[in-house]
Amino acid sequence: MPVGPIVGLRPADLAQLESLLGAHHLPYEDCAEQVQIFCGVFDGGELIAAGGLEPAAEYALLRSIVVQERYRARGLARSISEWLRRQAEAEGRVAIYLLTETAEDYFAKQGFEKVARDAVPAAIMRTRQFSSLCPDSASCMRMTLPRSGS
Repeated sequence: MPVGPIVGLRPADLAQLESLLGAHHLPYEDCAEQVQIFCGVFDGGELIAAGGLEPAAEYALLRSIVVQERYRARGLARSISEWLRRQAEAEGRVAIYLLTETAEDYFAKQGFEKVARDAVPAAIMRTRQFSSLCPDSASCMRMTLPRSGS
């Protein structure tokens, strides 16, 4: 079953994004203001996978990588994660942070390492996702990105 390429989401995609995130118990409360930071994969007109990258000073917060169950085990989550990592590198970000309650092992395999929440830069702490949408029980992880020219 062919699916489309990874594309940036638009305001017209908001309802599908909120539905996909909500169905997988991921925060979606701020998506109306942030839909442009998300990318996704469509099968026809249906959003089947998504993820976001929220800029925060020289850092970025990886947001809600999600794939509909019937499309899992096809590498879509990894493709989206890598696409967003390349985007962060192209923007000159120095590190990507994320919060997860269920996917710590998955992200560790991608090069993220667990860090203490109080060691996170203030710009990341100020994001709504970090400060109020994700529970304190979520693991905090970081991937340091290569510096341009090094």
